[in-house]
This record gives sequence, structure tokens and C-alpha cells, in this order.
Amino acid sequence: MTSATKRSRPGSPAPAVEAAFDACPGPVRAKLLALRRLIFDTARTTKGVGALEEALKWGQPSYLTTETKSGSTIRIDQEKKVAGQYAVYFHCQTDLVETFRELYPELRYGGNRSILLRVEDKLPVAELRHCVALALTYHLRKRKAAKTK
Repeated sequence: MTSATKRSRPGSPAPAVEAAFDACPGPVRAKLLALRRLIFDTARTTKGVGALEEALKWGQPSYLTTETKSGSTIRIDQEKKVAGQYAVYFHCQTDLVETFRELYPELRYGGNRSILLRVEDKLPVAELRHCVALALTYHLRKRKAAKTK
């Protein structure tokens, strides 16, 4: 992991993260920056999440709950194989994307690891906020479930 910066609100990204955004075509970059704002806003308004750490993981802007360890890492990036497509990535060894499929069958998915989005489509804000909140509280929910057993 390189160039990590703790942030609790969406200010300017760290230089390495900003370079990752700058490497994307303009329309994709605008959508990714909108996703970034949505992730920070959701973290700020979701109980138990705390400040996010923004970093590059696998060359992609990533959002970690390092302070509270409440959630699973979220990554965002353009889809390199499909022009005009970008994605929100989740840890593939969780049941997050399976849960999202049940809740939001109208969204497009990339296997068990991502929600796929197209530049020309309107951002599904309410659905993404919910999915992001579920990811940012994934471990918190698992810990609570383990205590009730």
C-alpha cells in the first residue's frame, strides 16, 4: 500500500491517489470523484465507522476503516477492459456482493467482487449509499452477530 492519508471528510486526495484519478478519462474521473464523495459522506453519517483512511491498493483508490476496523475495504476504479465503465470493488471473500444482489437486483455486478457502473448512467445514489454503509460496517455487524451466539 502506498500514500495513505487519514481523512474524515472529502478534501483533496493524497498526491498518489490524485494521480490515480487523473489517469482516468474526464467523464470517468468525474464519476469516480462523485463516488469518493459518496463514500466519505456515508462514512461520516454511519454510526461506528469513524474516520476513513484513503490509500492506493493495487493502484486503485481505496477506503479503509483503519481507526475502528468496522468494515471491509472499498476500492473504486475505471474498468480498464470496457471504455466508459467504472466499478466499486469489495472484498471477494465476503458475502457483501451477494447481499447487494438480493437487495438491488437491478444493479450490474462483476462476479462476487464489484458493482459495475456506466458513465452515461445516472449514479444510483441511494442504493450505493446503502451498499457502502454495509461494507463500512461489515466487521462491526459480524462481531455483533458473534456476541449473540
